Amino acid sequence: MSFIENVLATPGYGWKDSNGLLVKPTVKQLLTEFFRRINIMKSRKNWLPFFAWFNVLLLLPFFFIFIVQQAQDFNVWYLLVGFVYGMIFMGTHGTIWYHRYGTHQAYSFSNKFWRFFTANIVFKMIPEEIYVVSHHVHHSLSDQPGDPYNAEGGFLYCFLADANHQPIAKDLSEEDYNKAAAMMSHTGVKANSYAQYLKWGSIAHPLNTAVATYGNWAFWMAVFYAIGGIHLLAAILCGTFIWAVGVRTFNYEGHAKGELKQVPGFDYNAKDKSINQWWPGIVAGEWHNNHHLYPASARSGFLPGQIDFAWYYIWTLKLIGGVSTVRDSRKQFLETYRKPYLEEQERLKAVVEKPATVAIK
Repeated sequence: MSFIENVLATPGYGWKDSNGLLVKPTVKQLLTEFFRRINIMKSRKNWLPFFAWFNVLLLLPFFFIFIVQQAQDFNVWYLLVGFVYGMIFMGTHGTIWYHRYGTHQAYSFSNKFWRFFTANIVFKMIPEEIYVVSHHVHHSLSDQPGDPYNAEGGFLYCFLADANHQPIAKDLSEEDYNKAAAMMSHTGVKANSYAQYLKWGSIAHPLNTAVATYGNWAFWMAVFYAIGGIHLLAAILCGTFIWAVGVRTFNYEGHAKGELKQVPGFDYNAKDKSINQWWPGIVAGEWHNNHHLYPASARSGFLPGQIDFAWYYIWTLKLIGGVSTVRDSRKQFLETYRKPYLEEQERLKAVVEKPATVAIK
């Protein structure tokens, strides 16, 4: 197998069957694999998916605190703050940091300060390693067996993917491990040595990851508590919790639940089942079909009305000197796809109208 097919740990049910078709595991198989993958008592090499889900569970009490607060004394402003923070701030940050920079390096920072600032501008919920390496595989094998969140596998196949399908393999050769680690080198995450990788089964070290994550949490909790007390903090963390759960559903929806739902004139990439959706596009700049067409572009809101907050942030940093280089494929998209489509529509319209004109004469 190629490196990209080999870099992720194969689930117990496998990626594909003897005919090369996607294995669609049962609910029982998916849940069995999930609990096996997060079982740190069985193997310390399971620490990364355990850590990711443990962090989600740590926020669950704040979700209930906020619900109780709202039930006792409903406040639309706290509700709005939690909504905006979770849907827009967390969603847009995911696109800016993990997606466009972490995976695709669609832009570069001028210095380490702006990289650190961008990485930590919101609550840190996803370890970079979980996202970045697997997302390279996703783009190489989109909607094919081996795609870690192949929507054809079903909702749970995608929802549990960060544990079941996204961790790197535990038996990579030193050469392949170095290739995987190189995918992370620009993010600032210090990579394990090969000997440490064999011990922990990951690129990142658990201690470094925990310090970076909980240091981020401590800072933002102190800031929001100082500003608005427990009510504001609960609203913010409730929004963060909902995002952390909801983001695990995105690829299932973003690839049309495994069905063909692309709209001509709105979705231009026909190489996979990705679709542009208004909600993820507006709140997070995640115009997914556009992104699959030009994955290395720092902007994916190409068409009129396609708001792209992630792009606005990157463009602003470029304006003030925080970002040194940016790749923007909008002009290429308009010339290569949009313009020919509109011209073809005009041609078809003329063909339809011409007989009617002759008949009137």
